[in-house]
Order: sequence, then C-alpha cells, then structure tokens
Amino acid sequence: MRAPFFRFAFLAFFFCFSLILPAAAQQNTSGSDDTVEGVVISAGRSTLVVRSDDNQFHLFTFNHPGTRPASLAAGVRVRVTAEAADENGTRVATNIVVISASESTSASVDKGAQAAPVPEKVRDVESDIKRESRRWHLGVRAGAAFDPELFMFGVHSQMGPIFNRHILFRPSAEFDFGEVTDLIALNFEPIYRFTAHRQGKWTPYVGAGPAMIFIHQSYQQGRDISFGNFDYETGFNVLVGMQSRKGGFLEMKSSLWSGPAPKLRLIVGYNF
Repeated sequence: MRAPFFRFAFLAFFFCFSLILPAAAQQNTSGSDDTVEGVVISAGRSTLVVRSDDNQFHLFTFNHPGTRPASLAAGVRVRVTAEAADENGTRVATNIVVISASESTSASVDKGAQAAPVPEKVRDVESDIKRESRRWHLGVRAGAAFDPELFMFGVHSQMGPIFNRHILFRPSAEFDFGEVTDLIALNFEPIYRFTAHRQGKWTPYVGAGPAMIFIHQSYQQGRDISFGNFDYETGFNVLVGMQSRKGGFLEMKSSLWSGPAPKLRLIVGYNF
C-alpha cells in the first residue's frame, strides 16, 4: 500500500513542478535588450521606477550592484537598457546612464508625477521585489511525509545571498507526528536558485545539506513521549522546489542515510 502511494505523491509533485519550470525558464530567455529614456520616480537598492516621456511607468531591477549608478535619485533623467519584460512588466536593467539632473527637469517631473500617479500594480510588484530582496527572512512550513506517513510543520530562516547571488542558506526545524513515529529534525541546507529571485513570479531551486534527526517510535496506545525516548540519527537531505516572489514556496525533500526517517516530504511554506 505504501509503495503505490509513495510513487503517486512523487509523480504528482513532479508534474506540478514541471508545469512551472518551463514558464520560469521562458521568462529568462525571451526577447532582447531594449532602451527606455525618462525620469526617475523612485530608486531603491533593488528597484527603479522610471516615467518615460509618453507618461508610461517602467519598473526595473538590478542583477548586479554595479549596474546602479551612485548618483541615481528621484528627479534624475536616465537612459536604461534592459532585458525583455516578464509577465508583470518588470525588466532587469543591464545598463543605466544618467543624462541630467537639472532642477527644472526635476520640477517638471514632480508635476507630471502628481498628475499621473504610479499605477497600483507597479507599486505592488515593486513592494514584492523589495520584500524578497531583504537578506534575512523568517518563514513557516507544513506538509506531509511518507514512508512512514506523518504530518509535519516547522519554522526556518532564510539568509543571503551568500558567496553568490544564487546561493542562500536556509536552516530549519521540523516537527513530524504520526500514528507510530514522532520526529524532530534540524536541517542545515544551502539552496541554489537557478534564476535571480527578481525575475518572474516563480524561481526553481535545488538544495542539499546535513540533518540532525531525533526519532521516537512506539506501537503502544497512549504512549508517553519524553526527549529521553528519542533516538538520534544523522541524515543528509536533498531537495527541489519552486519559490514565489510573493514569499510562498513548494518543496520536495528526501532524507538519505537516516534510518526510519521519512523517505519523502512534500512541503508548502511561506517567507515573511
């Protein structure tokens, strides 16, 4: 009974993952660079909003810190070269040139900005990107484990990027409960995102890392559980998942060399 259910769960998660992955890949390979000239409405560490001369608002992000000029500020006139827009209209800037920063230009921009406020959709996407760009997040997770069958929930911290813009460190604590098995796992997992987190709605990632696993198993009803009843196992986790720019993620994880620990976990979570 367990083997068919295990295979069904694996195939269902893999099918959902395969639907999202091509879309994510397409967002990063379509189109060519384009140039927009206009006035800066807002400029943050990770986002740039420019109003072009035709009164259209354009949202840009930066893949490399060196792309952002030090003199970038609201009211400055710029020329931005960027990649093709994703489904939200966001583009990754590859080059930014400051053209002018005259007071007269800034004054005229302020009047134009008041007459035509930044669209709410642009502000919402900008807010999502700024939130995701923070170097530290606290998150929660829940899901199901199989072989043995358990319900799980937990908390995690996401830090980075570290060493490389694609690499994050995400330690977590998970608590699993079942009819026979109870488990506490401390996971220390770096993850690698295949695309920059500011590109597209979903970002695929993989990860691996050691785990400290404490397992208690009892076939008696009404068992009394204490930390002294738990056996320790050292494991190694491998995982694959998709993370949303809004903070949610889907993940599939397997524990290797960990004795009676679950062979598969299907997890949903959220980064605050």
